[in-house]
Amino acid sequence: METTKELKKKIIYPIGDALNKYLRHYDRYLNIPVTYADLKHYISATPLIDKNGNDTLWESVFYSPSDMRELFPALTQIYALLKTKGDMSVMNHLRVDRIDYCTFGNTNPFRIRIINNFNDNYDYYYIKVADASRVYGLELEHILSPNRINYFVHQKTLIEEHIAGIPGDVFAKQYLKTPNINEIRIAKEFIKFNERCLVRLLGDMRAYNFVMDVTPDFDDVQYRIRAIDFDQQSFEGKLNIYQPHYFKDNRAFVELGMKHLNNKTLIQYQQEERTLIAMRAKASRYQLGDLMDCMVVDEISTIEKIERLRSDLSKYYKDTSFKACKNMGEILQKCLDNIRKD
Repeated sequence: METTKELKKKIIYPIGDALNKYLRHYDRYLNIPVTYADLKHYISATPLIDKNGNDTLWESVFYSPSDMRELFPALTQIYALLKTKGDMSVMNHLRVDRIDYCTFGNTNPFRIRIINNFNDNYDYYYIKVADASRVYGLELEHILSPNRINYFVHQKTLIEEHIAGIPGDVFAKQYLKTPNINEIRIAKEFIKFNERCLVRLLGDMRAYNFVMDVTPDFDDVQYRIRAIDFDQQSFEGKLNIYQPHYFKDNRAFVELGMKHLNNKTLIQYQQEERTLIAMRAKASRYQLGDLMDCMVVDEISTIEKIERLRSDLSKYYKDTSFKACKNMGEILQKCLDNIRKD
């Protein structure tokens, strides 16, 4: 299994002309009143501690009174753009409650907490550096997964909605031992999630980079694993990075599969997920085609990683045509072509 040390901090790739044109065409590009750079002008910060007294590795940041008067209404307006396409008539009772800054990770995001003045209900969204890899990851998640993603870009700034769920590492520690939990359904979902990541080349899905979405059903509970970090979309060269079951952080989920699923059932679930991905790809073939047209001319990884990944995939799929791929876009296109042939 992979260790955390094997993944170095990822390069941030700027959004090129082709991807920028795609984002504008599909309404993913919006003008906003505040950028990531604006939020960097805070004057102080304090560690954010969770309800159990643990350091979250986030900091709550503070601004001068004059900056707050400009920033906070603008941040509420961005939330309105994200949720209601900018209709402030239903947002006047909202305000910024807190701004947090992430001190680890690739893009060091800001998390904006918005609170409802009437009932103290709250929501979050994120402001990040616009990284091309992450944008490709968000789009592929929106098109090829069972989930929908709400985000938009403005120049070098990326705005993302909050994806709700129980963090995978927390779920493994606190919920897997709950009496009467449906271990078989969780094992099945992890197999399907593992297959989604492999097919669309989403890497680094350690437990804290995904959440468990738990939905009560009429006779039991359904589980869905949702990725929340897309920085490692088609970047790494080692195939294992795109297979979540190789990370030691995910050992608890792997052990459930070993406990409850035989090889025939595992293959069944893999094929079910590949079929669903192929169906989604077909349903959104024009948009997916436009996205791949951008990706095959974009630089989102290094030559060394491209050569390693195409070699690994050639062996994995027993398909030597991978070796002709010149970039990550062409490699991903070949992966998607493979599932369409299944």
